[in-house]
Amino acid sequence: MTVADLEVLGPGDSEEAPPTDETGKKITGRSPTRIALDRLRKDKVAVVCAITVLILILLGVLAPLINSLLNIKADAPPSTPATQYLVLGYPKPETGPPYGPFNWEHPLGLAPNVAYDNLARLLIGIRTSFAVALIATVLTTLVGVTIGLIAGFARGAVDKVISFVIDLFLAFPFLLGALALAPIITNRFATNQALLGKAQFFSLIGVLVVFGWMGLARLIRGQVLSLREREFVQAARVIGVPTRRILFKELLPNMVAPIVVSISLSLPGFVAAEAGLAFLGIGLTNTPSLGQTILRAQGYFNQYPLYLWAPVVTVMVLVIALNLLGDSIRDAFDPSTRR
Repeated sequence: MTVADLEVLGPGDSEEAPPTDETGKKITGRSPTRIALDRLRKDKVAVVCAITVLILILLGVLAPLINSLLNIKADAPPSTPATQYLVLGYPKPETGPPYGPFNWEHPLGLAPNVAYDNLARLLIGIRTSFAVALIATVLTTLVGVTIGLIAGFARGAVDKVISFVIDLFLAFPFLLGALALAPIITNRFATNQALLGKAQFFSLIGVLVVFGWMGLARLIRGQVLSLREREFVQAARVIGVPTRRILFKELLPNMVAPIVVSISLSLPGFVAAEAGLAFLGIGLTNTPSLGQTILRAQGYFNQYPLYLWAPVVTVMVLVIALNLLGDSIRDAFDPSTRR
């Protein structure tokens, strides 16, 4: 404190020093987000699951580069595949397991009938499945948050109409909608294989979004109903703040925690949904994905178990890691939860 500061202070005034801990460091307040991140950092399960998910994401994102470096192809056999035919009539690649010895050229072996490299298709499948899940999660979050904000803040007929639409979509079976849409897309683009893959990709995302936004919309609506009568919202309305600014500048920042938890729980759900639909033959049939690989490998379980177990274990690890990470995020952002 300088002499000038002493002259400004009155007779009973004094400058209080900031509080310090036992080590002498200044004690500063932490935001709820910072507290949640500190909890996640100390949670060993969350750290392990986050590293696992990150590794799988990197494998999917870098799949073309990895395939190029390993000189393996997901849509073409090796230049000189060594094959022989079984009694059942399909090629038995002798390169790699289970028929031949392990080698680094084809660590997971080659696919029957086509002799495509299983590792290359697995990496592309991770890329495709996670891309579908990520895009569907982002779009579902945007739609659900927007509709939930409007429904919760509006009154009267608007809220009733939106609530009725949410209940109507919740009552419609998801699987029935996917079953009805898939044949239409397939018949429409059956003559053009290039467009068929893109059409199936975007139609699958559309189905997941159309039948996936209602839960988040209901959650956000309930949060807005509890916040719209709070003092800071009433004060903003009194001074004439536009409704759009109240929704997205005043209310939305107070709902970051449930939105983050919803995103963390939606990702594994959409990964499993994509694999399930592809396994049923109503998802991606013209693009390598985890579900499509499982569908093709189910008939070779007795002769070629590795062909089936590789994508099954990958889906299991990805979904379990995402679910456990989502649970940890939910616990970290919940102030009433103590682990």
